[in-house]
Amino acid sequence: MEAIAQTSPSPESSEPQDSDDSSNSDTTEQVDLDSETIENSPVLQRWLEDIPDVLSEIRSDPSFRTRLRLGYSQFPSTDQAGGFNVGIEDVFIGQTGLTVSADYQATFEGDRQAYGADLRYYIRPLGSYINVAPVIGYRYLETDEYTTDDLNLGLRFLLALSRTGAADISLTQTWVAPGRDEEVGITTLSVGYALTEDLRISTDIQKQNSSFNKDSRVGIVLEWML
Repeated sequence: MEAIAQTSPSPESSEPQDSDDSSNSDTTEQVDLDSETIENSPVLQRWLEDIPDVLSEIRSDPSFRTRLRLGYSQFPSTDQAGGFNVGIEDVFIGQTGLTVSADYQATFEGDRQAYGADLRYYIRPLGSYINVAPVIGYRYLETDEYTTDDLNLGLRFLLALSRTGAADISLTQTWVAPGRDEEVGITTLSVGYALTEDLRISTDIQKQNSSFNKDSRVGIVLEWML
């Protein structure tokens, strides 16, 4: 009877095969970077220290910045009188959407002036390109025709064209002394554009409507972003 030759499996065939997926998951690809490149890139330094939660930052990091404002104002409805305006916009309170703003504007002759302070609460995530904020505060108004001061209520709409504060458009509509005979509606359109990393130029167009008179103001403002 012929002996049947039995062949044992070779060592090569008995060794388990590592799949490509297993190999890829256990291997970390290292990228060598020039030290000068890393030193000149804050973004690379940050990512090498810890990978940030980009989505969370987009939602929570404001797409606009606090701004100190100083500029020239023209009052077309007050015999084209010249004046000035100063203020601060959107000082953040903690990590919330609540901000504080204040401003003062007047003619050089002092026959017209306005000042006030407001709280704004931005409803959408601060990193959004489009946002809206209810406004509540106090405002004093003085013109040739009337003087009033009272509660200031309204809404602010913001279109952030750049998340760095480099450019944005805002429209604010408020009412001073709402519901009273002295009620005054104030509409302000503002467009800002950055000249440098921290300095912007902004233009303001403002309409002030009451039962006594209709007033207007146009301003060119330099803004220092904080």
